[in-house]
Amino acid sequence: MNSQLSARDRFVAFAFCWADMLVELDPARKVTFAVGATKPILGVGPEGILGKNFMDLVSPKDRVLVDQLLFMTAKKGRIDNVTIRMQGAKGLSAPLAFAGYIMPDLKDHFFLALRTQAHIDDKGATEEGVNRDKSTGLLAGDSFSQMAVEKLKDNNAELTLVNLPGFQTFYETLSEDEQQVLLNTVGTTLRANSLGGDSAGEVGDGKFGIVHEAGLDVAALEAKLAEATKAFDPAGKGVEVQAATVEMDMTGVNEGDLAKGLVYTINHFKEQVGDKFNVKDIAANMDNLVKEAVQSLNNFRSLVGGNDFQVAFHPILDARTGSVHHYEALVRFNGNFEESPYKYITFAEETGLITEFDIAMMRKCVDWLRKNRADKVSIAVNISGMSVGNDQYSKDLHAMIDADTWLRNFLFFEITESARVADLVQANNFVQGLRKKGFHVCLDDFGAGAASFQYLSVLEVDVVKLDGSAVKNAQSAPKGRAFLRALTTLCKTMDVETIAEMVDSKEGLEFVRDCGVEYVQGFLFGKPDADPWSFIKKLDRKLFA
Repeated sequence: MNSQLSARDRFVAFAFCWADMLVELDPARKVTFAVGATKPILGVGPEGILGKNFMDLVSPKDRVLVDQLLFMTAKKGRIDNVTIRMQGAKGLSAPLAFAGYIMPDLKDHFFLALRTQAHIDDKGATEEGVNRDKSTGLLAGDSFSQMAVEKLKDNNAELTLVNLPGFQTFYETLSEDEQQVLLNTVGTTLRANSLGGDSAGEVGDGKFGIVHEAGLDVAALEAKLAEATKAFDPAGKGVEVQAATVEMDMTGVNEGDLAKGLVYTINHFKEQVGDKFNVKDIAANMDNLVKEAVQSLNNFRSLVGGNDFQVAFHPILDARTGSVHHYEALVRFNGNFEESPYKYITFAEETGLITEFDIAMMRKCVDWLRKNRADKVSIAVNISGMSVGNDQYSKDLHAMIDADTWLRNFLFFEITESARVADLVQANNFVQGLRKKGFHVCLDDFGAGAASFQYLSVLEVDVVKLDGSAVKNAQSAPKGRAFLRALTTLCKTMDVETIAEMVDSKEGLEFVRDCGVEYVQGFLFGKPDADPWSFIKKLDRKLFA
């Protein structure tokens, strides 16, 4: 008994520095001790809740969340600062910050602290290099895949994929407060069942992954998540939950390739949609999918390492005179200049090989310029948004341009897939490093999404390339002309030049001219070709008469 009093006294002494209400629960989650502002929160004094099941005092919509928080407390020893609501004689309380502890000498008792001025910690701020969603505490993006590879080295660890079809639609029907509680509940439930309480991630809308100890009761996990969503559905149906554990035998696969293969396969899981999609099918085939991805990695590396790809050139012309300003250098594989390289580049970006490819493409273009320097042809080389933030790529790139300072007169850089730029300030430092050495930088895909304006406000570039689909949509939309004119006017105000891509008809050329675009690119002037001078011979000068 003395040890209990000692533990409780320490709990009260320390927790009162932070909390308004303190509660002790026995293993059955009944309240054995309470002190503090229970009356303002629950409508009764501390003695009024003694012997009651704590879960009955929690808002029905928060019960799964609190249940999983206690489960996590039992595993980790403590949980900190999650927002919940209590339910008392006067109805729901205001949001409360909730923390839980288990003390070494009373391991089967929970000590809970609640504070009326609720706030949630930034769950992603304390782990350098780790991308964690603030609302759920779940790992996001490649951080989950990287963690999974590390954890799966343990023979007792397994990976389970979780799919909640219709989750996003259901989520959007909820109030802002309900959305936050639901996200907290889903995130906490997944984390509580994961290794160490932090080995779960969100890989897409309603799609999650969890690394856990072998033997996890997947059916129970499905039931708990389903119960959480039902609490928010007036009809009591909630959202369907599918979960399946992956079986993988990665014997002989090195860790680096396993990481890339797993990233690629998880992205495959992320992209699956529709009624016919079943997470169990993905889980059952994941071993093969990862192995296929690893084989594709090796094949792609062979292409890049063996310099087994070609450069095709596509002209960027003055919209009024038709003179060639420069050529965009585009990659082609297998000698097929008609086939789009989209699937290869997408694969490289999804597996993290894009930086290796970007530097190989850069070397090939520099070699071409060196051989054809006397012809004074200028070309633009693409840089993926992922490469912009890669230190090794930046180091290799600057080594090349510093070795041949004459390149500044013939070489442009075009940042593609700007949506993959993770850190805009870092990206701008990269851009300015090139501009200070005399190179012009273009931002691709401008106007394709609302984020384009954020990029332009941070990235100080010389040129923007107006997204082809945005240009075509502007031609058919009632206010399209005004929209495109506004874009070009904005760019001119910022001393930024504009290129319109996908100009494939004479009407399109006239349209972008009228909107104030300076340069054009498109099939109207020819298709990508290994010979950049072929365009000059074929160009219809009447277009610019």
